Amino acid sequence: MTQQADLDTATKGLDPPFAVVDLDAFDANAKELVRRAHGLPIRVASKSIRCAYLLERALGMPGYQGVMAYSLREALWLTRKWRDTPLADTDILVAYPTTDHAALRDLAADPEAARVISVIADSAAHLDLIDAALGVDHPKIRICLEFDAAWRPLPGVYVGTRRSPVRTPRQAVRLAEGIVRRPGFSLVGVMSYEGQIAGLGDNPPGNPVKGAVIAWMQRRSGPELIKRRSDAIAAIRGVTDLEFVNGGGTGSLELTSADPSVTELAAGSGLIGPWLFDSYRGFSPRPAAFYALSVVRRPAPRIATLFAGGYVASGTGTPDRLPQPYLPQGLKLLGTEGAGEVQTPVVGAAADTLKLGDRVWMRHSKAGELAERFQEYHLVRGDRVERTVPTYRGEAVNFG
Repeated sequence: MTQQADLDTATKGLDPPFAVVDLDAFDANAKELVRRAHGLPIRVASKSIRCAYLLERALGMPGYQGVMAYSLREALWLTRKWRDTPLADTDILVAYPTTDHAALRDLAADPEAARVISVIADSAAHLDLIDAALGVDHPKIRICLEFDAAWRPLPGVYVGTRRSPVRTPRQAVRLAEGIVRRPGFSLVGVMSYEGQIAGLGDNPPGNPVKGAVIAWMQRRSGPELIKRRSDAIAAIRGVTDLEFVNGGGTGSLELTSADPSVTELAAGSGLIGPWLFDSYRGFSPRPAAFYALSVVRRPAPRIATLFAGGYVASGTGTPDRLPQPYLPQGLKLLGTEGAGEVQTPVVGAAADTLKLGDRVWMRHSKAGELAERFQEYHLVRGDRVERTVPTYRGEAVNFG
């Protein structure tokens, strides 16, 4: 059977819109990420999954260790969900700064959570905020220092994500010394995210010139970062011992694993294989997550209109944030409408094979945001649904 026939057969009793995850593809992607990590453990980026069952599935595989959460409330929820399970000791790094006073108070009041959760700081102001939320005489809070991984080839030129202001080894040591000196804090790790490599494909469809520029930038950015990060980590280790040094993302596992200062990697999108990750030369994750929409109109030849489907990804607001028709092959979005709130027209020769009630299978641009649209994922293997599991939304939690 074809993939479309398998998906249609597995879900024949379901009415769209609904979402599925192909377990064979998910597991194959997990193994491929481990191969690309060259022996370093992978911390699972939860924002790219947003489904506890799939997080647990990945953590149960060889090569995976710990979670990179995107919210302190999320980390607390996972910690309590997994208490009294084999995942009770899972190390969770909250990779984005928190200003949530209530969540910080919950963390300080829960010794078991405080034992496994680390929060990000890239300035003394983050420590000041925690002190303000908890009072100065608070239990130890585990801190991970974030080090800037962006590329700055010339003054005023910044290539990468706008994250930490800590860029030089000297700045890193100064902050590390300040953390170590302050009561109530324990510096346990360092993180840096090379978004200009991990999150930027070097083979964008139909734009070889842009791809060549990106590849050129990445070839120069990578060695510069390895040298600068290695110097910073060596200097920080002169101040205190570190439990972990985290780097990378799905798109940069090979580069980051070659950095001798890094002890673990991060990845999440590569498990799901959203269509944005089709634009990398060096690897190709299998598409693992799809959503089905129903044909509700045939307004003209070569056009079929689908119900709903406007699940647009966060980011730059450019066409690469739109979902894409996947099956049947030969469909694309209509340029004048895109993916809509209540209807999504698709155009192409394949539209003439569709009748009312038929399904079109779509892929999201990014990995985790699809879970915010659906309460459950139907987990398929071949032509059957193996089980149905809740997403974060299906468990009635939302972390921003």
